Amino acid sequence: MKLFSNPSQQLIEQSLNAASQRQKTISQNIANIDTPHYKAQKTVFKQQLTKAIEGQRLNSYRTNDRHLEFGTNQASSLASVVKRNNTMFNHNGNNVDIEHEMSEMAKNQIYYNAMIERVNGRFNSLNTVVRGG
Repeated sequence: MKLFSNPSQQLIEQSLNAASQRQKTISQNIANIDTPHYKAQKTVFKQQLTKAIEGQRLNSYRTNDRHLEFGTNQASSLASVVKRNNTMFNHNGNNVDIEHEMSEMAKNQIYYNAMIERVNGRFNSLNTVVRGG
């Protein structure tokens, strides 16, 4: 029985890692707000997370090594960082918008807190089961 390594626990863990990566990216953007020609970056993980969730629904068993594997491969890191080149905010080539970064930080904090509550709920359920209650 997999208590701590089941697929849902791994998705929550990867979501927390992605939220942490997003926080670092936003902090880096804010730190470089006055750096000329700095291009803001963003962390993308929602599409990869959706793919991983969809991958859980389909499981396959390979009877030959030449068969394609689907549904069981999960990326080690779901988050990727991309530059936002489509905006121009300052005349010095820097495109960091502090209001946008602060709103992204608030959204990321809400997402992170939701994931932490989900982890706490899972461990509270396990605690209840272990105590026989």
